[in-house]
Amino acid sequence: MSIDALLDWVKRNNPHEPEFYQATASFLESVEPVLPHYPEWERLGIWQRLLEPDRIIQFRVTWVDDQGRVQVNRGYRVQYSQALGPYKGGIRFHPSVNPSILKFLAFEQTFKNALTGLPLGSGKGGSDFDPKGKSDSEVMRFCHQFMLELFRHIGKDTDVPAGDLGVGAREIGYMYGMYKRLSNRWDGTFTGKGMTYGGSVLRPEATGYGLCYFMKEYLEDHGLTFENSRVIISGAGNVAIHAAEKAMAYGANVVAMSDSKGTIYDERGIDLDLVKRIKGNRLSLSEYVNQREAEYVADPKKLWEVPCTIALPCATQNEVELKDAMKLVDNGCRAVGEGANMPCTPEAIQYFRTHCLLFAPGKAANAGGVAVSGLEMSQNAGHLYWSAREVDQKLKDIMSSIYKTVKTTAERYGKPDDLMFGANASGLIRVGTALVEQGIL
Repeated sequence: MSIDALLDWVKRNNPHEPEFYQATASFLESVEPVLPHYPEWERLGIWQRLLEPDRIIQFRVTWVDDQGRVQVNRGYRVQYSQALGPYKGGIRFHPSVNPSILKFLAFEQTFKNALTGLPLGSGKGGSDFDPKGKSDSEVMRFCHQFMLELFRHIGKDTDVPAGDLGVGAREIGYMYGMYKRLSNRWDGTFTGKGMTYGGSVLRPEATGYGLCYFMKEYLEDHGLTFENSRVIISGAGNVAIHAAEKAMAYGANVVAMSDSKGTIYDERGIDLDLVKRIKGNRLSLSEYVNQREAEYVADPKKLWEVPCTIALPCATQNEVELKDAMKLVDNGCRAVGEGANMPCTPEAIQYFRTHCLLFAPGKAANAGGVAVSGLEMSQNAGHLYWSAREVDQKLKDIMSSIYKTVKTTAERYGKPDDLMFGANASGLIRVGTALVEQGIL
C-alpha cells in the first residue's frame, strides 16, 4: 500500500481531526523508505493497525465549583497501543483538549515509548477542564470526579497515566488518592507521584534534563557545544525550567524564555530561581521585569526573534511555524531540540533541514520523561528506592542509547543525520515487529 493510500485511509476514517492527520502524515512520509523492507506488513494490515487506536474512552465529568454551581466537562482516555507493554502516557487538562489532539499525542507516544527500550505501550488522556484560575478545592473536586470513571480503565499492568500540560504533582496526587480509594489498591498505577507516596526522584526534571543529555551528544557529534552558546527556550513549566537548568549547568547562556502570555529577554542570562518562584506561585512571566531589569513583550512568538545558537521549543504543539523558523535561521540558530510534542510544524522542520540546522525530533529528544516514568514503575513494582545519582545515570544511559539508535538507523537506511527519520523508523520497526509476532488481534 502506498503512502498516499494510507493517508487517504486516515483522512477518511478521521474527518475533522487535523492534529492527528498532521502527526500521521508527517510520520508516514518520513518512514516511506522502510516500506519495501517489510512487504508482509501490508498483508497483515500492520500499517492500518498502527494508525488506529485500540480504544477511545469518553465520559462526562460533573463537579461543583466554589460558588456551588454544577459544572460539566468532558473526559477522555485514548488507549492507543499495548503491543510493547501497558498503555503509558500523560493526562492533559486544557480547554483545547479534544479527541484529535489526544490521538495525535498517543500516536507520537507509541514510538517515543518504543525508543526507550522499556516495556511500555502508549496512551493519552485528559479533559477540557482548565485548572488555571481554579482554587485547590475546585481542582481537587474535579480530579476526584474525573477519576470516578477513569479508575475502572487503568491499572499497573493495564494503563499507567502520568502528568502532562495542566497536570502536575497537585493534580496527580488528587487523582491517585481517589484511585486508591475506589480500587482498594496501592499499586503505583500513576507515575509522577509525590516522593512521599511512591514517586521517583528526578521525575519532574526528567524531560528537560533528558532533552539536554540528548542534545549534548548530538551537538558534540557536529563540533558544537552548550558551553558559551546562546539558548532560547519556550515554555515556563517543568520541561522548560529543567532544560534551562541543565543547559546552564553545561555552560550555556539562556537569554530568553516564554509562557502563554509573553516573552522575557535577559541579556545577562535568565535568573532561573526567579522564574521558579514566579511559576511556583502560578504567576505570569510578566512579573519577572518587576523584580529584575529585563525586557518583556506580551507575545510568546517574539521568543523566536531573539538571536541564539540553540532553540529548545518546550511548550506545545505547532508553536514554531515557518515564519518562526525563518527568523531563527536569519538570527544564527544552529540547532533545534524539541522538548514538547510536535512543537514544530512540518513546514518549519523542512526549512530547518534545507538550511542545514541540526534538528532533534521530540519522539527522541523529549523521551526522558517517560523513561523515568518507566523507572518509577520498576521501583514501585519491586518496592525499591533509587537515589538521584542512580536515576540520573539510568536516564543518561537511556538518552544516549536513544541517540545512538536513531543515528544508526538513519545511517543504515542511507539517511545520515536525519534524526527524524531515524526516530520514526526505529520506533516503527520495534512496534511493527511486536504486532507481527503477537498475531492478528
